[in-house]
Amino acid sequence: MTASRLTTGGSAIDRSRPIRFSFDGRTVDGFAGDTIASALLANDVAVVGRSFKYHRPRGIWGAGVEEPNALVDVGGPRATPNTRATTEPARDGLVAKSVNATPSALADRNAFLDRCSRFIPAAFYYKTFMWPDWHMFEPRIRAMAGLGEVDKGWTSPGSADQINHHCDVLVVGAGPAGLAAAKLAAGAGLSVTLVDDQQKPGGSLGHRAGEIDGKPAAIWIDGTIAELAAGGHLILPATTAFGIYDHNLVGLNQRHFDGRRDTLWRVRPRRIVLATGAIERPLPFANNDLPGILSADAALAYLRRHAVLAGRRIVVATNNDSAYEVAEASSEAGAEVTLVDIRRDGMPATKVRLVKGRSLAAADGKLRIEGVTLDDGTRLDADCVLVSGGWTPTIHLFGQAKGKLAWSEARAAFLPDDPVDGISVAGAAAGAVSLSEVFAGSQNAVASLGQTKAEMPRSTGPEATGGIVAAWPVPGSKGRIWIDYQNDVTVKDVELAARENFVSVEHLKRYTTLGMATDQGKTSNLPGLALMAGITGRTVPEVGTTTYRPPFTPVPLASFAGARGGELMAPVRRLPLENIHRADGAVFQEYGGWLRPAHYGGRDADADRAIQDEALRARQSVALFDGSTLGKIEVIGPKAAEFVDFLYYNTMSTLKPGRCRYGFMLSENGVVFDDGVLVRLDEHRFVVSCSSSHVTAVHARLEEWRQDRFGRGAVYIHNATAEMATLTVSGPNARKLLETLGLGLSLDDADLPHMAIGHGSYGGDEVRIARVSFTGDRSYEISIRADRAETLWTRLREAGQPFDAAIIGLEALMILRAEKGFIVIGKDTDGTTLPHDLGSEGPRAKRQTEFVGRCSLFTDEASRDNRLQLVGLTVPQGDAPLPTGAHGVKRSGGRLRSQGFVTSSYQSPTLGRPVALGLIERGAARHGETIEIQHLGKVSTATIAAPCAFDQAGDRLHA
Repeated sequence: MTASRLTTGGSAIDRSRPIRFSFDGRTVDGFAGDTIASALLANDVAVVGRSFKYHRPRGIWGAGVEEPNALVDVGGPRATPNTRATTEPARDGLVAKSVNATPSALADRNAFLDRCSRFIPAAFYYKTFMWPDWHMFEPRIRAMAGLGEVDKGWTSPGSADQINHHCDVLVVGAGPAGLAAAKLAAGAGLSVTLVDDQQKPGGSLGHRAGEIDGKPAAIWIDGTIAELAAGGHLILPATTAFGIYDHNLVGLNQRHFDGRRDTLWRVRPRRIVLATGAIERPLPFANNDLPGILSADAALAYLRRHAVLAGRRIVVATNNDSAYEVAEASSEAGAEVTLVDIRRDGMPATKVRLVKGRSLAAADGKLRIEGVTLDDGTRLDADCVLVSGGWTPTIHLFGQAKGKLAWSEARAAFLPDDPVDGISVAGAAAGAVSLSEVFAGSQNAVASLGQTKAEMPRSTGPEATGGIVAAWPVPGSKGRIWIDYQNDVTVKDVELAARENFVSVEHLKRYTTLGMATDQGKTSNLPGLALMAGITGRTVPEVGTTTYRPPFTPVPLASFAGARGGELMAPVRRLPLENIHRADGAVFQEYGGWLRPAHYGGRDADADRAIQDEALRARQSVALFDGSTLGKIEVIGPKAAEFVDFLYYNTMSTLKPGRCRYGFMLSENGVVFDDGVLVRLDEHRFVVSCSSSHVTAVHARLEEWRQDRFGRGAVYIHNATAEMATLTVSGPNARKLLETLGLGLSLDDADLPHMAIGHGSYGGDEVRIARVSFTGDRSYEISIRADRAETLWTRLREAGQPFDAAIIGLEALMILRAEKGFIVIGKDTDGTTLPHDLGSEGPRAKRQTEFVGRCSLFTDEASRDNRLQLVGLTVPQGDAPLPTGAHGVKRSGGRLRSQGFVTSSYQSPTLGRPVALGLIERGAARHGETIEIQHLGKVSTATIAAPCAFDQAGDRLHA
């Protein structure tokens, strides 16, 4: 008989609610309150998984997030692959399956790989499968490389919630340190949020001895929680703080066990107290990965929380004092216990057999532990081995916040060093051992928050002690000693990495995969670092640590997505006059996130004919177009001119008030990011009229550079795009139509020339009129308050009837702008297009002041003479338009090579022939040359020309 359920005890389970589930097809009995792991242990299921590379049998090691072995796929409504059995509640009817094992963990047909281990050490695949071709081996290797399996028939139970929360103090961890810190902070009148990854608060006090203020620890825990709840403070059980981000934004993942998705919390506290505890480490000895070898603290948790005794003949091995309570508790529960203490002067033990000054040399057994051999050759029979190699403070969040660590010889661990602004660390995470030390640390953690009315808790019972003597893996040890259980990293693998000069901690991690498994090295990282220190003759702090990165534990992708889906993922932006356009027969399509009229005439009309008719009428008389989607981002402040100069490729500070200028914004690599018109209203106020699809991105970009170089006192940015509608009047009769409205300003060319603005009024509302054109004809963009746009649009419709005005959609506008060679960023450019590729060379050659992307315009890549450049492409009259995306090709040695591609192509009703734009290699110097165009195997010809195919002199702008 080995592991078993006791007939009494178990603070976490409800014996009145029995449950039954299956694991690898085997029926498992348990109680409400069990985890999958505790129920498996109670049913004496020894082998629960297989290691990643060698498929060695693995048993339960821990009792929480540190578990490296017991991963299961959970089926049913909450189907989840790669779930830790130690943190997943057991439920009636649950179906669990071991991962990385076929057909089961107990009988894995890939177990033969362990016999080949000498041929597949660390990094073997880097060396073995490169010749003759990696792709010969890749499919089979990838087929074997996964862990859990995704249920292809799985359906989502619904979207996840996301909550933004603010508080004065966020306490991470509801153990004794966290509870004390929360109580003290609440007593200072501060709002507190307390989170813990367990369903019940208490931390180590849930299974370790303790007495507080003369009462059992459980009574103090319940009283503290009740007091916090009564004070209106937020308590979040089953919630993990998985990351600390910029400005102390903390990400929390809250689990629910009622069928709901997890909840993602984004918390911005004024102060963070990290009371995250510590994780027990293994001990190094040969075959230390056999099923039945557990963390000593985990075994105590299973015993006192779930009434599960891990074995009947137990060997407890330790290098510190914490395992003594485990040994004596196991003995009291009926086990025969031998305590092996590496230290010669360790604590006394009265209830167990004590062996001092000895360590474990090896474990033996096949599918489970059968016994151990001490370093003096003594063999002990055992059906369970509980090990405690010391404690590693859980300082992951502190490290994510860029906190520095200091090595403590007394604790044989890294501890938080220099404080991080806004963050305190308390309890075992700060190296505290006894309850008195824990409470003193909690008091220090909240001391700067203000005077508290809460009394400081006092430890009145037994006090834990440390007394650790480091027991690290030793280079040259005999047998296979496992450092990383899940990824099969042994002492010999680390030695191999050192021989091949992968001695940097980051190189060691990637070469051996140490700490790269799903547990992220919570039990293996520090032993691995200490081993490398021993191999290279350095100290552990000289070896250093790897970078701590979020998330601390896995977070479901659904939590990050939240309710975003469909329009909640990409909200459709709508025109203020959408309903008016629908009444006029508009056919809507999505363009750059906006729902806009593609053309008019209704869905039953011939779309191509309607678009051609709109474009022709726009050229012949006048067109009305809703351009409300154009960006209207105001840049205001005493340094506004300097700011727009830095943001634009063109010099903008020389622009006079009341005038407009077309320009490019570049990314830092010099690529054209957006184009548009900049309007200067007065000395310190500009309006960035960016392209419709880039409004959000340009706004974010402006804010980013403002924060980087300017304060709010120097530059303020306001996105007024949604506040104002922009109605465009374009065509030869545009001025005549506008004069009938009585806008209160002169439309004479001398008073309102091209690229100028004027201010007038309509119906008592101020309007701004910009004389800019995206059609090549005389055009006016009238901006008015969005809620007043309907009246103005109705009046424009009425005034346009004598001129046979056309209402045009975006498709007709695309034809008009292509006739003029006007570009659309992202359509007529790609991710490599620089401004001089579009014919704008002046600022690159002449500007002396700095601007975003400037340095990138002078690289060798930017100066290549065979860059793709913007051109027009003409085909004979009567030919069909060129396919967009078709490639211009050059024949060389019987093969075709791409010289660029067609970016825009339309049938021009005005010219009576197709027009097209393209990016062609050295295109600017090749006007008049005929090239072949290939698309889907068909080859045609086109002539390279200037981009502008209509009114090249620009006379119609002033018509």
